[in-house]
Amino acid sequence: MAGSSDTAPKESSPDGQMHREAAVPPQQDSMAAAQEDGALGNAAAAAPQRAPGELEERSDAPSRVWGAQPGLLFQGEKQSCHPLSLSWALGYNSSLAVHSIEDGMLLYACAHTAVIHDVLGSRQYHLQGHANAISCLCVSEDRRWVATADQGPDPLVIIWDAFSGIPVRTIFDSHAGGGICTIAISQDARCLVTISAGMVQRVCVWRWTYPDESPVCDVELSPEFGFQDFVIFNPQNPYEFVSNSKTQVIFYLWVSRTTKSSSPEKVNVFVWIHALLSLQGDAGLQYSTPSLTKQTFGSAVGHFTQSAFHFNATQVLTGTSAGKMVVWDVERKRELYKEPQGRVHGMKASKLVPMQKESLTALMVLENEFPVASKSFQDILMASSHCAPHGQFLSFPWVALVEQCKNRMDLSHLEHEFSHPITLCFLPSSCIVTGDVRGQVKFYNGHLQLLACYDHSGTGPIRSISFSKAPPDSPAAPSTSSHPFAARNFILSTSDATVLRVVTDGTDFEKVMKEAKKAVTAIACHPQQPRLAMGSHCGLLKVWDYQQPQLLMSRIFPSAGVQCLSYDPAGSFLAAGFTDGSVHVLDAISLLSCCEVFRFSRGPITHVQFSHNSEYLATADEKYAVTVYKRVLQNERRCWEHLAGLHSHYKPIRSILFGIHLDGSEPRLLSLGEDRQLIEYDLSSSSKDQLVVLHRHRVEQAAVPLCLAWYPHFSTESFILTANSCYKMKLYNATTKMCRKTLLGPTYGSPLEKMRILPKSAAQPQKHYLAYITKDKVGLQILPIDGNPHKSSAFICHPDGASDLAISYDGHYIFTAGGSDRTVLKWEVNLNALEAAASLGGEDLVPFYRLLEGGQDGEFFRELEDYFYYVQLRSHGIDMLESRQVSTYIPLEEIPSVMRAMGFYPSEEEIEEMINEVKFSEFVDTGEQVTKINLRDFIKLYINHRPAFGLSMKTVQQAFQVLGYENENGDKVIDRGDLLSLLQCRGEHMMEDELALCLSALLGRHPMGGRSDLDVRDPSGAAALMEEEIPEQITAERFTAGILGLSIAEPEKRTVN
Repeated sequence: MAGSSDTAPKESSPDGQMHREAAVPPQQDSMAAAQEDGALGNAAAAAPQRAPGELEERSDAPSRVWGAQPGLLFQGEKQSCHPLSLSWALGYNSSLAVHSIEDGMLLYACAHTAVIHDVLGSRQYHLQGHANAISCLCVSEDRRWVATADQGPDPLVIIWDAFSGIPVRTIFDSHAGGGICTIAISQDARCLVTISAGMVQRVCVWRWTYPDESPVCDVELSPEFGFQDFVIFNPQNPYEFVSNSKTQVIFYLWVSRTTKSSSPEKVNVFVWIHALLSLQGDAGLQYSTPSLTKQTFGSAVGHFTQSAFHFNATQVLTGTSAGKMVVWDVERKRELYKEPQGRVHGMKASKLVPMQKESLTALMVLENEFPVASKSFQDILMASSHCAPHGQFLSFPWVALVEQCKNRMDLSHLEHEFSHPITLCFLPSSCIVTGDVRGQVKFYNGHLQLLACYDHSGTGPIRSISFSKAPPDSPAAPSTSSHPFAARNFILSTSDATVLRVVTDGTDFEKVMKEAKKAVTAIACHPQQPRLAMGSHCGLLKVWDYQQPQLLMSRIFPSAGVQCLSYDPAGSFLAAGFTDGSVHVLDAISLLSCCEVFRFSRGPITHVQFSHNSEYLATADEKYAVTVYKRVLQNERRCWEHLAGLHSHYKPIRSILFGIHLDGSEPRLLSLGEDRQLIEYDLSSSSKDQLVVLHRHRVEQAAVPLCLAWYPHFSTESFILTANSCYKMKLYNATTKMCRKTLLGPTYGSPLEKMRILPKSAAQPQKHYLAYITKDKVGLQILPIDGNPHKSSAFICHPDGASDLAISYDGHYIFTAGGSDRTVLKWEVNLNALEAAASLGGEDLVPFYRLLEGGQDGEFFRELEDYFYYVQLRSHGIDMLESRQVSTYIPLEEIPSVMRAMGFYPSEEEIEEMINEVKFSEFVDTGEQVTKINLRDFIKLYINHRPAFGLSMKTVQQAFQVLGYENENGDKVIDRGDLLSLLQCRGEHMMEDELALCLSALLGRHPMGGRSDLDVRDPSGAAALMEEEIPEQITAERFTAGILGLSIAEPEKRTVN
């Protein structure tokens, strides 16, 4: 792209924009390389394709990607229009590499987000776009492009511009069914290679700068090669790469017809020469799998860890768990010109070099480059025989190809084609870098002779090594130091979740991050200050100032992991429950123990909470026991002592909750378990070793209650709020425990797991909001709850499962813990955005009409109106001849009939709850019971009580799995006699007359085809009817379609936008 003019010609930017940029030398800027390849990103897919050199004037605004420069990422304030926006990420995935974008700026994966962390500036930028946890990531040599990939349903590969933070390309369905386990980007940043995570792995090569939806080439690997979990490109040849599993190293060479027809001005000269001499045919990916066993060199090899291309022309290195280095080399060097794919078909292990006793966990080749004088094309060919003494080796098969070009090609013609200057890079200071399980980093020369060793006490096994990028305006010159690599600092990440910055001039190790290396399951916010406590199963307890953000204090508990945390209301103490069943009460500032360690639980502590006055401390454990501790004074110091414990549940305890008695200020304690029991304890009557139960109440019939909270006061009646496994939220009277209202809760893929009421805002004290987490999402709900889905919003927070939820004292932030992903995310709350989204959803009954099939103008709604008015006719008597007074109300007793007519079949207990909900809706305010319901209230009642996703075939099949047996055909069936017996003896059992009446109606033998006006039916002949119409063995499908007459389709999968 050389020229004598002061300005470069107008170029087409990645998103199709036209800009005037300074001329960029070939191969020195991956942005230019990517732009030359083709359009970037999905937006470019629709742009018209132009021939090389074809230009077009555009008047659009400059592209943010094309005009991005280093440092642009953190300029300006981030504006969010979402109810929740990610503000900060604590922790990272220590099983993946940490990359150095700049000196002091890191790139790492945190759950489903890639984080660019400016350590010195205490800033983060979050690359959000994945719905699954990021499984691998890589960065281009010039640190301009970041590629991330994930595993799970609908896996994605996303390429980001690290300067602007904009995703420029998304590859969908790259490896459907399992996702990606490893990824690499070529030296010129034009190509990606991905390897799938399935049982049969698939290797794909992508030209991501082109809008193609399919890979350039791909190949499936046999499972006998082991699970290939590492891949790397040859930095000197993007058509070569190598991958390895623990037992097999695989060498690849891919060829493309597109490359052969490319203009020499658009590709690296050596790549173009190789393409000209490659085998004819369509694009393809070839690979070889040379064997290496203990017998090869008579020495144990160990498991392969990582591989790297030697800066030698033909060699590849692989580290092993036995502390050895495998040197792979071409088998027949002198005959390579006859076979351009020689590296694929001619590689073998030439050496097995013992490096040390400990396992080598990281391996890379550091190439310190500096430019020399420009060469003509003929000079390039002639330089091949003089490269070795200077440290630069042309990558195989370039040596053979260059020699072949000398003999076969018209150099004068090619020199004419390459009349513009070409820059060659020599590597006089390149070296090989290894990391091991002892935390040592060693540097070797090309002959694997030790140059230097960096060691820091306490450093765990090295996971990755990443060197800072050399300044682009001052290329690294030959080092005058004793160590050729001294000019570049580097970042170490370890498998125990520690990140270190190493300054090579002084061998200083600076600890950048020390995070949890095991699951983070416990978080708690200080009630009065911006502090967050977080605990991990590795025993690490940390307290953060989340506004700065900075670490305030940490403590390691080596004997057990932290399972749950809770501050007392004054913020003076922090209670911690551990996996060994112990409970520690700590000083909130120093994290030192304030009293003895309690060991009264037989299982891991799952919940811990203080009462409102700190008089009591309660815990729940995995052995279904609730334990209470009472505050006492010891030596004029506040402390707690064990009061009593009780195995009050027979299934896991989901919540414990302190409250205040309505007639005083005494604390009250409740617990909720998966056994559907809501238990209240009598603390005032409890004594040493005797915890008294005040009341037990079964809160669910079929669903499983999952979480518990006190409902804010919107009336004079006090309520307890629960959420269950069927996406329903229920309000129970705080005194009588009667179910007063059932409401449709958020339906974002999984039920609510935990919920908290946000503190009241000083600006709007009359408004209340609820924060919650589901299996993998965090959300907000406007209160009071009424079933309107537009009053709720949710966002993916931890795809592998959220474990805990905490809210800042002022309600401005929500924190979520990710459990196994070892991260904690800080979310900024924007209540105005939540209210705006709710108002856009419509007012009054508009949101509820949309939940009906067909809406207000649909057939379903018209049918509901017909049933509603038919019930009025029947209530007055169908045979009545006098004039009727048409009303908009129906009696409460008719609610079940209309519900069943609309396809919702509630149980008797659900019917009672529905009728009580309407009957006592005004009782607290007026003292009178409601006896009728209008159509608008009936619609709300129907939507809130019906199954959230309708009746699914899966539900029926699950029942048959439990109640039935497997017949000779392998089907789950229930005998006819057993079915009739279950209907008459289990659950809400039916009388024989009632059963005969129902079956006759279902089977079409009832004279009216439905409910009879007769109160008694003679059951004679019912047995014969059943034998005639019902088979002896009943399958789920026959029961659903043949007996119930239902056509059930599986519900559509609902996702979060």
